[in-house]
Formats: sequence, structure tokens, C-alpha cells
Amino acid sequence: MNETLQKIKEETVAKLKATENLDALNELRVAILGKKGALTEQMKNMKNLTPEERPAFGQMVNEVRDSIEAAMEETKKRLSKAAMELKLKSEVIDVTLPATKTEVGHKHPNELALNELEEIFLGMGYEIAEGPEVEYDYYNFEALNIPANHPAKDEQDTFYINDNIVLRTQTSSVQARVMEQGKLPIKIIAPGRVFRADEVDATHSPSFHQVEGLVVDENITFADLKGTLLMFAKKLFGEDTKVRFRPHHFPFTEPSAEMDVSCFKCKGAGCRFCKNEGWIEILGCGEVHPHVLEMSNIDPEKYTGFAFGIGLERIAVLKYEIDDMRLLYENDARFLKQF
Repeated sequence: MNETLQKIKEETVAKLKATENLDALNELRVAILGKKGALTEQMKNMKNLTPEERPAFGQMVNEVRDSIEAAMEETKKRLSKAAMELKLKSEVIDVTLPATKTEVGHKHPNELALNELEEIFLGMGYEIAEGPEVEYDYYNFEALNIPANHPAKDEQDTFYINDNIVLRTQTSSVQARVMEQGKLPIKIIAPGRVFRADEVDATHSPSFHQVEGLVVDENITFADLKGTLLMFAKKLFGEDTKVRFRPHHFPFTEPSAEMDVSCFKCKGAGCRFCKNEGWIEILGCGEVHPHVLEMSNIDPEKYTGFAFGIGLERIAVLKYEIDDMRLLYENDARFLKQF
């Protein structure tokens, strides 16, 4: 047995000298020291020895094991060092080469405009409300005083999923959902994506964004609406901004109006930006129609309110003097880097 152990040791040391990589070293370790390795198999012969022979044999096995493990550790250090040297040679970095430029993104113009709008209204005590883009016909039309025969419900203007479900044409549907909850008073803005069957051109898109506002409380008048929107316009376009209201018609508000702001480029004198009118149309607004309140189980004798709707792309186009709205959707890095 002593000769067998000595032979295992000598053969192992010889194989270690010829080992060229760490994988081969690991295979040799398993073949010699593993559960079914050559040295482990020798240990199984101990049962055949007399009690007097076992201590000496066990000591010899341990000495051979220690010797082989020490030789393997030296071989591992040698191979690891060689592998590192080879890796360093093959992965040389030329520090004189130009560094790889990291492209860092930033917020889209629409997002910048939305953040500014939200900051203004949050500062006035409004909360942000959200709703589904795929909406029931009831919330998108019926609850907003738009009956079945209204032109807005024509398939040429609205994307229908089926008779009862549409892609929302306005975030006013969020207002209807909030009013339905009956938690008064209400003071919200509802930003989000909306959809209409429009042809794509410089000022239209089948998918765009709105920011709708709603206030419902006791003793809310058109004067409150005017004061709110005047403050909004001054915060957005400058303290010297003026506003004017022109009568208009919206099914869900009465009275209704379009609001213009004085041109912030020419200060109302007239220029190319405002088409020499001195005013720029900015949003629609009005007092909430009593019937809309009634459909949400809100008493119109006790509560009144106002609502307004702002086209987000309209704000972005004006703020950043963009000539064509399509530029906002084309993801041209040359354009977006300007912001």
C-alpha cells in the first residue's frame, strides 16, 4: 500500500507540472482528491488492516494528501498568474484614444411644458387626477351633456372600440368620474393623452395631450374662473400678460368662452408670431353646466363650478416657438437636443 500511495503522489506531481490551465487542474483535483478519487479509494482499504497497522497507514495517507494539496496550490498560483498576464496582454487599453461619449437624455418638450403647468396649478391648491385612455361612451360624452345625436360622436371624429367604448376624445371624462364620487369640494387638473380622428398636419394629430381643470364648490362664479386663468397666464407667459374672453359654445359649460392671451413676443402690438393680431388663442373654459352637475348627483342649486381645457402641445409650441407640431412626435434627436 505504501508503494501505491507513493506512486499516486509521484504521478500527480508529474501531471501537475504538465497542467496548462485551471480547468485541467480542477479535473486532476477531482480525479485524485474527489469522493471517487484515487487517494480516497486508498482510504477505503483501511478496513482490511489490523488495528495496529491503521494509525501508520492513516498518517501516511494524510502526508500524501497534504503534499498533493500543497503542490496543487502552487500550480494554481502559477496558472492564475499566467492567465492574468495573458489577459493583460490581450486587453491592453490605449489611454490616448478618445473616450466613448455617453449620450444623456432629458425631458421631452411636452414633458417640460406639462411639468410647468402642473407646478403652477399645484401651487394654487389643485390636485392631479387621472383616468383611463380607453373610456366608456357615458363618461366621454353622456355625462358631459353630449347626447347621442351630437356631431362629436360621429365616427368620423371619434375612434370607437365598440358601441359603448371609445378612445377618449378629452380628459373631461376624468372630471365626470371625479364628480361622480361626490367628494366635495373639487379642485383638480386632469392631464393625459386623448385621441381624435384628425389628419396629421402642422397643427393636428390623431393623438395629443390635454390638461383639463375642474373646480366645484359653493359660490363659484365666472369671476373665480377669470382670476384663476389670469394668474395661470401670468405665471406661464410673464407678469405683463393680459387675457381676454370671447363667447363660445361647449356642451358641458354655460356660459362658455375661449380665452386669448396677449402676445408675449410683441406685447400685443402685432407680429408674425401672433399673425399681427396681438392675441393668441390658448384654451376653452366656462361655468359647469347645471345638467352636468345633476348627472353626477351634485345639487346645482347649492354648488357651482368652472372648467377649462388646455392643449398641452399648444403650450409647448408657443413656449418653445415650434412651427410644426409634428416635430414633437418624430423623435428626431437633432430637434430634441435643443431643449
